[in-house]
Amino acid sequence: MKKLCVVLDEREVQDNPYRPDMWRIVRRYPLTNDVNFYQARPVEMEEALKFNYKPGQFVMVSIPGEGEAPFSISSTPSRPGMLEFCIRKTGSLTETLFEVKENHTLGVRGPYGNGFPMDKMVGKDIMIIAGGLGAAPLRSLLLYVLDNRDQFGKLTYLHGARTPGEMLFREEFIQLKEREDLNCLLTVDKDDTDKWQFRQGVVTELFKHVGPIDSKNTFAVVCGPPVMYRFVMPHLVRLGLPKHQILMTLERRMKCGVGKCGHCAIEYLYTCIDGPVFTYWDVLHMKEIIGRGVSDKTVA
Repeated sequence: MKKLCVVLDEREVQDNPYRPDMWRIVRRYPLTNDVNFYQARPVEMEEALKFNYKPGQFVMVSIPGEGEAPFSISSTPSRPGMLEFCIRKTGSLTETLFEVKENHTLGVRGPYGNGFPMDKMVGKDIMIIAGGLGAAPLRSLLLYVLDNRDQFGKLTYLHGARTPGEMLFREEFIQLKEREDLNCLLTVDKDDTDKWQFRQGVVTELFKHVGPIDSKNTFAVVCGPPVMYRFVMPHLVRLGLPKHQILMTLERRMKCGVGKCGHCAIEYLYTCIDGPVFTYWDVLHMKEIIGRGVSDKTVA
């Protein structure tokens, strides 16, 4: 009986979209009680030169034999050679990832998704509104704009969290408040430390302190828990921002990252390919993306 032997050439192996590259954790520390921050470099440094991405894209992170999950990229492509991301402990896989120490390796494949339309945003004013874990993907955009400050107009950053201890990158953003080329506004729902020196209240309260807006020349980018969109969107519409210049970065049960499994399909769109960045027009016509109740008329 003849044996069938299948031989894959080097190009077929390299083109395998499911094959991860190995990255080494070089720094790891807690951001909150249930969120860790990671910095990683490729084990094979030539991979660093090939890893090009845009703010707003994500990667699939894996542990061999354990599985993989999607994570937003928190670093900026303007600082190549390093990948940064956050992991929140939410299940068995993330609990395993949560315990990975420095110098250990992880599988990383990607980047995936459409990312932010940076070519259209150049020369525009940028307003970033983050809530909770939404600060993770929006940090990539914020750092990119700061690193290329002369290419963008007015920069405003609004960040809300439930408590000071739950604010991701808290100390980093507090330091940014000292910059004169950035209006950084921070708030918490409740100060349980008696040491919080900034505003208290929901993130929409920060719109009172934004100042004049050139609505036609402004891109607004929003990421946070689903309930936040319901109240933030009417504020942006009332400011006169065109709906195609209001961007939302979303995650929806992404599994393969390459549009093959259909796990993240919404009608005719795939979140992993057509997203995770959507315009407000997309969301208005596809209520399933973040649930019902999001409209121009929602009262904050």
